[in-house]
Amino acid sequence: MYTYKSEIFWVSAKAFSDKASDEDAAALDALLNERAAEGWELVTYDYMATSIQIKGAFIITFRRKAE
Repeated sequence: MYTYKSEIFWVSAKAFSDKASDEDAAALDALLNERAAEGWELVTYDYMATSIQIKGAFIITFRRKAE
């Protein structure tokens, strides 16, 4: 049995570009490493763009064995 946890991970504003920034990648690495240290495993993620495509976020789901 697992316990699941979902988080919203906001990315920086994009002006005329859909490319990821080095800062976004570093922030994502930090989040993943922090959750892994807490015993969470990445299960899935999905990008959620805004209607005007300027700023978006990921919904990230983690799991770990239920205690």
